[in-house]
Amino acid sequence: MAENKIRVRFAPSPTGPLHIGGVRTALYNYLFARQHGGQMILRIEDTDQQRFVPGAEEYIIEAFKWLGINFDEGVGYGGDYGPYRQSERKNIYRRYVDRLLDTGLAYYAFDTPEELEAAKNETPNFQYDATTRMKMRNSLTLPADEVSRLLDEGARYIVRIKIEPDEDIRVNDLIRGEVVINSSIIDDKALFKSSDGLPTYHLANIVDDHLMEITHVIRGEEWLSSAPLHVLLYRYLGWEKTMPKFAHLPLLLKPEGGGKLSKRDGDRLGFPVFPLEWHDPKSGEISSGYRESGYLPEAVVNFLALLGWNPGDDREIMSLDELTTLFDLSRCSRSGAKFDHEKVRWFNHQYIQRRSDSDIAEMFIPILESHGVNAQKTYVEKIVGMMKERVNFVGELWGLTYYFFVAPTEYDNKTRAKRWKEDSAEQLSELMEILRKREPFDVEGTEEYVKKWIESKGYNLGNIMNAVRLTLVGQGIGPQIFHLTEAIGKDETLRRIKRGIETLSNN
Repeated sequence: MAENKIRVRFAPSPTGPLHIGGVRTALYNYLFARQHGGQMILRIEDTDQQRFVPGAEEYIIEAFKWLGINFDEGVGYGGDYGPYRQSERKNIYRRYVDRLLDTGLAYYAFDTPEELEAAKNETPNFQYDATTRMKMRNSLTLPADEVSRLLDEGARYIVRIKIEPDEDIRVNDLIRGEVVINSSIIDDKALFKSSDGLPTYHLANIVDDHLMEITHVIRGEEWLSSAPLHVLLYRYLGWEKTMPKFAHLPLLLKPEGGGKLSKRDGDRLGFPVFPLEWHDPKSGEISSGYRESGYLPEAVVNFLALLGWNPGDDREIMSLDELTTLFDLSRCSRSGAKFDHEKVRWFNHQYIQRRSDSDIAEMFIPILESHGVNAQKTYVEKIVGMMKERVNFVGELWGLTYYFFVAPTEYDNKTRAKRWKEDSAEQLSELMEILRKREPFDVEGTEEYVKKWIESKGYNLGNIMNAVRLTLVGQGIGPQIFHLTEAIGKDETLRRIKRGIETLSNN
């Protein structure tokens, strides 16, 4: 690896769907790596086999492909630092567990669950640390021959890090500056469990970051409390000089009130907290996703980028390339970012307007087909260009444009009572003869042509236009009349007016 080459990683656990907060963390890692010409690794942290959920890993990979966040190496990508699943790296971790044990910086703990529970009941706010470990059953308190016997007999154990008390541990954070935590509040965390032969997150994370030559660890604020322990592990393993730089991102907060954004908030307020729809294999519960809810990936990315970071000015709409150019960790906030679910809808609207009519038509055609409509793409593009500024989601186009594709078979009673006059049938019959003669059947020319006829007859312009709209749409909705007539064409316009006259006059 070239000297000073930036390498970051995103390391999710396959315990369920990817939370939108995790997506933002991955995005910031991606922007940082790309801006510095570095590399981004996807590592799957699956040491907690009890919480493993089938399909979660595949979901994570698919989500990033949809979002356009690409990795340089890792699970699904390959690379020279694999394997990239922690469950496939057992033998690697064991070497470093033994190193810590051999140097006296870690120890075996043989306490049973019942013994630990008894200690918790006996000591308020119990934690396994320098003040309590000498009362417990571990290799610090048991005779050496007893420890050997237990190990030979295959007794279950946990390897714990040995934390010395009353030491100020300094973490230099690229966002928060220097963070100082006294070691006395850190417990002797479990590093390895003999029950499954796997390390815990803390050790596996450090070993992998070191061996994969990670230079920067950019992660959520919730991991800040673990940073001092990780600093100690780098020291204990003799890796202080290669320790990555830390940056802890602000939390994503609930839209209302305080606290971290949760799925419950999304369920309550009606917005997704996962990038893709998730089908829980255990409960069968289906959770909504941004993709299936009609969001464009570039809108989600743009929105997330601004949750906890700003470009230094008031611009909001930025492509992934622009974000890469502008991104700077020093502009990340230290305080939490409120998740504004209405703002992401606004972003989606903006990106729908920026997409070509052809792109939006491609997305809309399957919706039309689901309603039994088969239309030429060129026609769909025309309708999309006329109406897309009115929607936040492509799926909303059907409710606004169905009458461009399907003639009305019913007529809204309220609109009919208000807009259909005694003389409407006679006047619209005359109008049909006027329209038959009109060529070309364009917007401006036809409008001027019809208005001159109405004026020459002394008819009320509003009455006629409202009655025409009712026959064409079935309701009092839709775009400017002559945009509609041009789109559906002369023959269809005349068919709809004729049918409207017949139906509305006979009821």
